[in-house]
Amino acid sequence: MEIEETQSEEKAWKSTFTAGSTTYAASLFWQPLMNEDKPLPEVKEAAENILEGADLYLTRKGKSPQFGLAASTQGFTKGLPSAAVALITGLGTVTSFLGVFKVDTGWWYICFRNDVILSDGDTLFISERDAKNQFISMLTVPDWDAIFAPPEWGIEDTRPDELGPLLEKGLQVKLDKIDASNDSIMLLVIIACFAIILWFAYSTLKDLFFSAPETPIIAPIEQVQQEELPPEPKPWESIANPIDVMRNCYKATQKVVELVAPGWRLEGVTCKSTGLVTSWRREIGRLTFMEQALDVSGVEFKSRVLSADGNTLMASLPVEEPQTLNSPPEYTQSDLINTINDINQALSINIALTPKKWVSPRGTQYDLMEFSITSNNDPLTWMDLLMKFSGLTVHTVTYDINSANWTFKGEIYEL
Repeated sequence: MEIEETQSEEKAWKSTFTAGSTTYAASLFWQPLMNEDKPLPEVKEAAENILEGADLYLTRKGKSPQFGLAASTQGFTKGLPSAAVALITGLGTVTSFLGVFKVDTGWWYICFRNDVILSDGDTLFISERDAKNQFISMLTVPDWDAIFAPPEWGIEDTRPDELGPLLEKGLQVKLDKIDASNDSIMLLVIIACFAIILWFAYSTLKDLFFSAPETPIIAPIEQVQQEELPPEPKPWESIANPIDVMRNCYKATQKVVELVAPGWRLEGVTCKSTGLVTSWRREIGRLTFMEQALDVSGVEFKSRVLSADGNTLMASLPVEEPQTLNSPPEYTQSDLINTINDINQALSINIALTPKKWVSPRGTQYDLMEFSITSNNDPLTWMDLLMKFSGLTVHTVTYDINSANWTFKGEIYEL
Protein backbone atom coordinates (compact mmCIF):
# COMPACT_ATOMS: atom_id res chain seq x y z
CA MET A 1 0.00 0.00 0.00
CA GLU A 2 1.32 3.44 -0.87
CA ILE A 3 2.10 5.51 2.17
CA GLU A 4 0.63 9.01 2.05
CA GLU A 5 3.03 11.89 2.61
CA THR A 6 2.22 15.47 3.55
CA GLN A 7 2.42 18.17 0.91
CA SER A 8 4.91 20.27 2.85
CA GLU A 9 7.40 17.45 3.49
CA GLU A 10 10.66 17.39 1.53
CA LYS A 11 12.06 14.03 0.50
CA ALA A 12 15.41 13.51 2.23
CA TRP A 13 18.17 11.89 0.21
CA LYS A 14 21.83 10.90 0.41
CA SER A 15 24.65 11.06 -2.11
CA THR A 16 26.56 7.76 -1.73
CA PHE A 17 26.22 4.10 -0.80
CA THR A 18 28.66 1.19 -0.62
CA ALA A 19 28.29 -2.12 -2.43
CA GLY A 20 31.03 -4.68 -1.89
CA SER A 21 34.21 -2.65 -1.41
CA THR A 22 33.21 0.23 -3.70
CA THR A 23 31.47 3.48 -2.76
CA TYR A 24 29.13 4.71 -5.50
CA ALA A 25 27.62 8.13 -6.21
CA ALA A 26 23.83 8.27 -6.49
CA SER A 27 21.26 11.10 -6.64
CA LEU A 28 22.97 12.76 -9.62
CA PHE A 29 21.05 15.33 -11.66
CA TRP A 30 20.86 14.01 -15.23
CA GLN A 31 20.46 16.06 -18.40
CA PRO A 32 20.62 15.24 -22.14
CA LEU A 33 24.02 15.75 -23.79
CA MET A 34 24.06 17.13 -27.33
CA ASN A 35 27.83 17.12 -28.00
CA GLU A 36 29.65 14.04 -26.68
CA ASP A 37 33.04 15.28 -27.93
CA LYS A 38 32.84 18.66 -26.13
CA PRO A 39 30.49 18.26 -23.16
CA LEU A 40 31.89 21.04 -20.94
CA PRO A 41 29.96 23.99 -22.49
CA GLU A 42 26.64 22.22 -21.88
CA VAL A 43 27.76 21.04 -18.44
CA LYS A 44 28.83 24.54 -17.34
CA GLU A 45 25.62 26.13 -18.64
CA ALA A 46 23.51 23.63 -16.68
CA ALA A 47 25.65 24.11 -13.55
CA GLU A 48 25.13 27.88 -13.73
CA ASN A 49 21.46 27.99 -14.73
CA ILE A 50 19.83 24.78 -13.46
CA LEU A 51 21.73 23.13 -10.57
CA GLU A 52 23.30 25.98 -8.63
CA GLY A 53 26.52 24.98 -6.84
CA ALA A 54 27.29 21.98 -9.04
CA ASP A 55 31.06 21.52 -9.44
CA LEU A 56 31.33 17.83 -10.44
CA TYR A 57 30.10 15.94 -13.49
CA LEU A 58 30.37 12.78 -15.55
CA THR A 59 29.02 11.69 -18.94
CA ARG A 60 27.10 8.59 -19.99
CA LYS A 61 27.38 7.32 -23.55
CA GLY A 62 24.66 5.45 -25.41
CA LYS A 63 21.87 6.03 -27.91
CA SER A 64 20.86 9.07 -25.87
CA PRO A 65 24.02 10.52 -24.23
CA GLN A 66 23.59 12.29 -20.91
CA PHE A 67 25.63 14.08 -18.30
CA GLY A 68 25.16 13.95 -14.54
CA LEU A 69 25.76 16.91 -12.22
CA ALA A 70 26.66 16.91 -8.53
CA ALA A 71 27.82 19.36 -5.87
CA SER A 72 30.70 18.60 -3.53
CA THR A 73 28.84 20.53 -0.80
CA GLN A 74 26.25 17.72 -0.83
CA GLY A 75 28.74 14.93 -0.05
CA PHE A 76 30.00 14.07 -3.54
CA THR A 77 33.73 13.83 -4.21
CA LYS A 78 35.87 13.61 -7.33
CA GLY A 79 36.58 10.01 -8.35
CA LEU A 80 33.33 8.44 -7.13
CA PRO A 81 31.83 6.10 -9.78
CA SER A 82 28.19 6.53 -10.80
CA ALA A 83 25.89 3.78 -9.55
CA ALA A 84 23.40 4.51 -12.35
CA VAL A 85 25.97 4.08 -15.14
CA ALA A 86 27.39 0.93 -13.54
CA LEU A 87 23.92 -0.66 -13.26
CA ILE A 88 22.82 0.35 -16.79
CA THR A 89 25.97 -1.07 -18.39
CA GLY A 90 25.86 -4.12 -16.10
CA LEU A 91 22.37 -4.96 -17.42
CA GLY A 92 23.67 -4.98 -21.01
CA THR A 93 20.95 -4.55 -23.65
CA VAL A 94 18.12 -3.60 -21.26
CA THR A 95 16.82 -0.16 -22.33
CA SER A 96 13.94 0.34 -19.87
CA PHE A 97 13.95 -0.75 -16.25
CA LEU A 98 12.58 0.42 -12.90
CA GLY A 99 13.96 -0.50 -9.52
CA VAL A 100 14.47 0.13 -5.83
CA PHE A 101 17.45 -1.46 -4.06
CA LYS A 102 17.98 -1.56 -0.30
CA VAL A 103 21.54 -0.29 0.34
CA ASP A 104 23.55 0.59 3.43
CA THR A 105 22.48 4.26 3.48
CA GLY A 106 18.84 3.95 2.39
CA TRP A 107 16.76 2.90 -0.60
CA TRP A 108 18.15 3.65 -4.06
CA TYR A 109 15.47 4.40 -6.67
CA ILE A 110 16.52 4.11 -10.34
CA CYS A 111 14.31 4.75 -13.38
CA PHE A 112 15.79 4.16 -16.87
CA ARG A 113 13.31 4.64 -19.72
CA ASN A 114 14.02 4.32 -23.44
CA ASP A 115 17.79 4.59 -22.89
CA VAL A 116 17.45 7.74 -20.74
CA ILE A 117 17.86 8.22 -16.98
CA LEU A 118 14.88 10.36 -16.00
CA SER A 119 15.70 13.68 -14.34
CA ASP A 120 14.39 12.35 -11.00
CA GLY A 121 15.31 8.73 -11.82
CA ASP A 122 18.50 8.44 -9.74
CA THR A 123 17.66 9.15 -6.10
CA LEU A 124 19.01 7.58 -2.91
CA PHE A 125 16.10 8.09 -0.49
CA ILE A 126 16.64 7.97 3.26
CA SER A 127 12.99 6.99 3.76
CA GLU A 128 11.62 3.66 2.53
CA ARG A 129 8.21 5.34 2.22
CA ASP A 130 9.52 7.97 -0.23
CA ALA A 131 11.27 5.32 -2.33
CA LYS A 132 8.18 3.10 -2.43
CA ASN A 133 5.85 5.99 -3.36
CA GLN A 134 8.17 7.01 -6.20
CA PHE A 135 8.41 3.39 -7.37
CA ILE A 136 4.62 2.82 -7.28
CA SER A 137 3.96 6.04 -9.22
CA MET A 138 6.08 4.76 -12.14
CA LEU A 139 4.95 1.12 -11.91
CA THR A 140 1.74 2.01 -13.78
CA VAL A 141 3.78 2.90 -16.89
CA PRO A 142 3.73 -0.14 -19.21
CA ASP A 143 6.45 -2.07 -21.06
CA TRP A 144 9.34 -2.31 -18.58
CA ASP A 145 12.09 -4.75 -19.62
CA ALA A 146 12.92 -5.43 -15.96
CA ILE A 147 11.58 -4.37 -12.57
CA PHE A 148 13.55 -4.68 -9.31
CA ALA A 149 12.12 -4.35 -5.80
CA PRO A 150 12.98 -5.58 -2.30
CA PRO A 151 11.43 -9.05 -1.74
CA GLU A 152 9.71 -7.86 1.47
CA TRP A 153 7.53 -5.50 -0.55
CA GLY A 154 5.78 -8.52 -2.08
CA ILE A 155 5.29 -6.93 -5.51
CA GLU A 156 4.58 -9.41 -8.31
CA ASP A 157 6.74 -9.77 -11.43
CA THR A 158 9.76 -8.08 -9.84
CA ARG A 159 13.30 -9.44 -9.79
CA PRO A 160 15.08 -9.91 -6.44
CA ASP A 161 17.74 -7.57 -5.18
CA GLU A 162 20.99 -8.51 -6.97
CA LEU A 163 22.62 -5.09 -7.06
CA GLY A 164 26.20 -5.97 -6.07
CA PRO A 165 26.99 -8.37 -8.95
CA LEU A 166 25.34 -6.07 -11.50
CA LEU A 167 27.38 -3.06 -10.38
CA GLU A 168 30.61 -5.05 -10.53
CA LYS A 169 29.85 -6.06 -14.15
CA GLY A 170 29.20 -2.44 -15.22
CA LEU A 171 31.46 0.44 -16.24
CA GLN A 172 33.03 2.54 -13.48
CA VAL A 173 32.52 6.08 -14.82
CA LYS A 174 33.80 8.55 -12.21
CA LEU A 175 32.92 12.10 -11.21
CA ASP A 176 35.37 14.79 -12.30
CA LYS A 177 35.67 18.51 -11.60
CA ILE A 178 33.79 20.77 -13.98
CA ASP A 179 36.76 23.17 -13.94
CA ALA A 180 39.38 20.42 -14.07
CA SER A 181 41.20 22.32 -16.82
CA ASN A 182 42.02 24.98 -14.23
CA ASP A 183 44.17 22.44 -12.36
CA SER A 184 46.50 22.15 -15.38
CA ILE A 185 46.68 25.92 -15.72
CA MET A 186 47.48 26.27 -12.03
CA LEU A 187 50.26 23.65 -12.34
CA LEU A 188 51.83 25.59 -15.22
CA VAL A 189 51.63 28.82 -13.20
CA ILE A 190 53.35 27.13 -10.23
CA ILE A 191 56.13 25.75 -12.48
CA ALA A 192 56.66 29.19 -14.05
CA CYS A 193 56.82 30.86 -10.63
CA PHE A 194 59.30 28.26 -9.40
CA ALA A 195 61.53 28.89 -12.45
CA ILE A 196 61.45 32.66 -11.82
CA ILE A 197 62.43 32.11 -8.18
CA LEU A 198 65.38 29.89 -9.20
CA TRP A 199 66.54 32.47 -11.76
CA PHE A 200 66.29 35.29 -9.22
CA ALA A 201 68.21 33.26 -6.61
CA TYR A 202 70.95 32.45 -9.15
CA SER A 203 71.28 36.10 -10.23
CA THR A 204 71.47 37.27 -6.63
CA LEU A 205 74.17 34.75 -5.69
CA LYS A 206 76.14 35.59 -8.82
CA ASP A 207 76.13 39.30 -7.95
CA LEU A 208 77.15 38.60 -4.36
CA PHE A 209 80.09 36.30 -5.04
CA PHE A 210 81.37 37.20 -8.51
CA SER A 211 80.82 40.96 -8.90
CA ALA A 212 82.78 43.82 -7.38
CA PRO A 213 80.83 45.75 -4.76
CA GLU A 214 79.38 49.02 -6.00
CA THR A 215 78.94 52.19 -4.03
CA PRO A 216 75.28 52.32 -3.11
CA ILE A 217 73.30 55.25 -4.46
CA ILE A 218 70.91 56.59 -1.86
CA ALA A 219 67.86 58.06 -3.49
CA PRO A 220 65.51 60.37 -1.65
CA ILE A 221 62.44 58.60 -0.28
CA GLU A 222 59.35 59.87 -1.96
CA GLN A 223 56.25 59.91 0.16
CA VAL A 224 53.41 58.32 -1.77
CA GLN A 225 50.02 59.26 -0.52
CA GLN A 226 47.58 56.41 -0.77
CA GLU A 227 44.20 57.16 -2.24
CA GLU A 228 41.34 56.70 0.12
CA LEU A 229 38.97 54.00 -1.04
CA PRO A 230 35.31 54.90 -1.06
CA PRO A 231 33.20 53.16 1.58
CA GLU A 232 32.34 49.58 0.65
CA PRO A 233 28.65 49.29 -0.22
CA LYS A 234 26.62 46.99 1.99
CA PRO A 235 25.22 43.93 0.19
CA TRP A 236 21.66 44.77 1.24
CA GLU A 237 21.81 48.26 -0.28
CA SER A 238 20.98 46.85 -3.73
CA ILE A 239 18.79 43.76 -3.31
CA ALA A 240 16.54 42.39 -6.04
CA ASN A 241 13.03 43.14 -4.81
CA PRO A 242 11.67 39.79 -3.51
CA ILE A 243 8.12 40.75 -4.49
CA ASP A 244 9.22 41.30 -8.10
CA VAL A 245 11.18 38.01 -8.17
CA MET A 246 8.27 35.95 -6.81
CA ARG A 247 5.61 37.67 -8.92
CA ASN A 248 7.68 37.40 -12.12
CA CYS A 249 8.50 33.73 -11.46
CA TYR A 250 4.85 32.98 -10.75
CA LYS A 251 3.79 34.58 -14.06
CA ALA A 252 6.47 32.71 -16.02
CA THR A 253 5.59 29.39 -14.34
CA GLN A 254 1.92 29.86 -15.19
CA LYS A 255 2.88 30.24 -18.85
CA VAL A 256 4.74 26.92 -19.06
CA VAL A 257 2.25 25.00 -16.90
CA GLU A 258 -0.49 25.88 -19.40
CA LEU A 259 1.53 24.41 -22.29
CA VAL A 260 0.08 20.93 -22.81
CA ALA A 261 0.75 18.47 -25.64
CA PRO A 262 -0.74 14.96 -26.01
CA GLY A 263 1.62 12.33 -24.59
CA TRP A 264 4.09 14.83 -23.06
CA ARG A 265 4.58 15.48 -19.33
CA LEU A 266 5.95 18.67 -17.81
CA GLU A 267 8.85 18.07 -15.42
CA GLY A 268 10.14 20.43 -12.72
CA VAL A 269 10.24 24.22 -13.14
CA THR A 270 13.11 26.31 -11.72
CA CYS A 271 13.04 30.11 -11.81
CA LYS A 272 15.47 32.86 -10.78
CA SER A 273 15.53 36.61 -11.29
CA THR A 274 17.49 35.94 -14.50
CA GLY A 275 15.09 33.47 -16.10
CA LEU A 276 13.11 30.23 -15.95
CA VAL A 277 14.21 26.72 -17.00
CA THR A 278 11.91 23.73 -17.49
CA SER A 279 11.55 20.56 -19.55
CA TRP A 280 8.92 18.24 -20.98
CA ARG A 281 9.24 14.46 -21.16
CA ARG A 282 7.63 12.35 -23.90
CA GLU A 283 5.61 9.38 -22.69
CA ILE A 284 3.52 8.24 -25.66
CA GLY A 285 3.15 11.28 -27.94
CA ARG A 286 5.17 12.57 -30.87
CA LEU A 287 7.82 15.28 -31.01
CA THR A 288 5.75 17.37 -33.45
CA PHE A 289 2.94 17.62 -30.88
CA MET A 290 5.24 19.33 -28.37
CA GLU A 291 6.90 21.60 -30.93
CA GLN A 292 3.52 22.75 -32.26
CA ALA A 293 2.30 23.47 -28.73
CA LEU A 294 5.33 25.71 -28.10
CA ASP A 295 5.11 27.39 -31.51
CA VAL A 296 1.47 28.46 -31.11
CA SER A 297 1.70 29.31 -27.39
CA GLY A 298 2.76 32.91 -27.94
CA VAL A 299 5.48 32.44 -25.28
CA GLU A 300 8.87 33.90 -26.23
CA PHE A 301 11.51 31.32 -25.30
CA LYS A 302 15.15 32.23 -24.79
CA SER A 303 16.29 28.74 -25.82
CA ARG A 304 14.87 25.34 -26.76
CA VAL A 305 17.09 22.22 -26.62
CA LEU A 306 15.96 18.77 -27.75
CA SER A 307 17.63 15.58 -26.55
CA ALA A 308 19.30 13.36 -29.13
CA ASP A 309 16.52 10.74 -28.91
CA GLY A 310 13.74 13.34 -29.21
CA ASN A 311 12.17 12.35 -25.88
CA THR A 312 13.11 15.37 -23.74
CA LEU A 313 12.68 19.03 -24.64
CA MET A 314 14.34 21.57 -22.33
CA ALA A 315 13.43 25.25 -22.66
CA SER A 316 14.24 28.52 -20.94
CA LEU A 317 12.42 31.83 -21.05
CA PRO A 318 13.26 35.27 -19.71
CA VAL A 319 11.47 36.97 -16.82
CA GLU A 320 11.05 40.66 -16.16
CA GLU A 321 14.06 42.26 -14.49
CA PRO A 322 13.27 42.97 -10.82
CA GLN A 323 13.76 46.42 -9.31
CA THR A 324 16.39 46.84 -6.59
CA LEU A 325 15.86 48.23 -3.11
CA ASN A 326 17.80 49.10 0.03
CA SER A 327 16.69 46.64 2.69
CA PRO A 328 18.93 46.74 5.81
CA PRO A 329 18.61 43.86 8.31
CA GLU A 330 16.54 44.29 11.46
CA TYR A 331 17.05 41.01 13.34
CA THR A 332 19.92 39.36 15.17
CA GLN A 333 20.36 35.63 14.56
CA SER A 334 18.60 34.62 17.78
CA ASP A 335 15.71 37.05 17.16
CA LEU A 336 15.35 35.79 13.60
CA ILE A 337 15.29 32.13 14.70
CA ASN A 338 12.74 32.85 17.44
CA THR A 339 10.50 34.85 15.11
CA ILE A 340 10.47 32.19 12.38
CA ASN A 341 9.97 29.36 14.89
CA ASP A 342 6.94 31.24 16.20
CA ILE A 343 5.58 31.55 12.63
CA ASN A 344 6.17 27.82 12.07
CA GLN A 345 4.22 26.97 15.21
CA ALA A 346 1.40 29.42 14.52
CA LEU A 347 0.84 28.36 10.89
CA SER A 348 1.88 24.67 11.19
CA ILE A 349 4.51 25.10 8.46
CA ASN A 350 8.24 24.43 8.23
CA ILE A 351 10.52 27.28 7.22
CA ALA A 352 13.91 25.55 7.36
CA LEU A 353 16.87 27.70 8.46
CA THR A 354 20.63 27.27 7.96
CA PRO A 355 23.22 29.80 9.28
CA LYS A 356 25.73 31.07 6.70
CA LYS A 357 28.60 33.55 6.49
CA TRP A 358 29.62 35.64 3.47
CA VAL A 359 32.90 37.56 3.10
CA SER A 360 33.00 40.63 0.83
CA PRO A 361 35.89 41.32 -1.61
CA ARG A 362 37.45 43.64 1.02
CA GLY A 363 37.23 41.01 3.75
CA THR A 364 34.10 42.18 5.57
CA GLN A 365 32.16 39.26 7.03
CA TYR A 366 28.37 39.20 7.01
CA ASP A 367 26.06 36.79 8.83
CA LEU A 368 23.06 35.44 6.96
CA MET A 369 20.34 32.87 7.47
CA GLU A 370 19.48 30.67 4.49
CA PHE A 371 15.81 29.70 4.37
CA SER A 372 13.83 27.11 2.44
CA ILE A 373 10.05 26.80 2.26
CA THR A 374 8.05 24.05 0.55
CA SER A 375 4.33 24.63 0.33
CA ASN A 376 1.33 24.13 -1.95
CA ASN A 377 0.59 27.86 -1.61
CA ASP A 378 1.80 29.90 -4.59
CA PRO A 379 4.31 32.79 -4.43
CA LEU A 380 1.57 35.44 -4.34
CA THR A 381 0.35 33.97 -1.04
CA TRP A 382 3.84 34.04 0.50
CA MET A 383 4.88 37.54 -0.57
CA ASP A 384 3.30 39.46 2.32
CA LEU A 385 4.75 37.13 4.95
CA LEU A 386 8.29 37.15 3.54
CA MET A 387 8.35 40.94 3.13
CA LYS A 388 8.06 41.29 6.91
CA PHE A 389 11.77 40.41 7.01
CA SER A 390 14.03 43.26 5.94
CA GLY A 391 17.31 42.20 4.35
CA LEU A 392 15.64 39.23 2.60
CA THR A 393 16.49 37.94 -0.87
CA VAL A 394 14.76 35.21 -2.91
CA HIS A 395 17.20 33.23 -5.07
CA THR A 396 15.09 30.43 -6.58
CA VAL A 397 11.44 29.56 -6.98
CA THR A 398 10.71 25.97 -8.05
CA TYR A 399 7.44 24.23 -8.87
CA ASP A 400 6.79 20.46 -8.76
CA ILE A 401 3.99 19.64 -11.21
CA ASN A 402 3.36 16.23 -9.60
CA SER A 403 2.79 17.41 -6.02
CA ALA A 404 1.76 21.00 -6.93
CA ASN A 405 4.33 22.14 -4.35
CA TRP A 406 6.25 25.43 -4.55
CA THR A 407 9.71 25.75 -3.01
CA PHE A 408 11.27 29.12 -2.20
CA LYS A 409 14.94 29.48 -1.29
CA GLY A 410 16.80 32.60 -0.26
CA GLU A 411 18.72 34.41 2.46
CA ILE A 412 18.10 36.95 5.23
CA TYR A 413 20.91 39.25 6.39
CA GLU A 414 21.39 39.55 10.17
CA LEU A 415 22.41 42.42 12.42
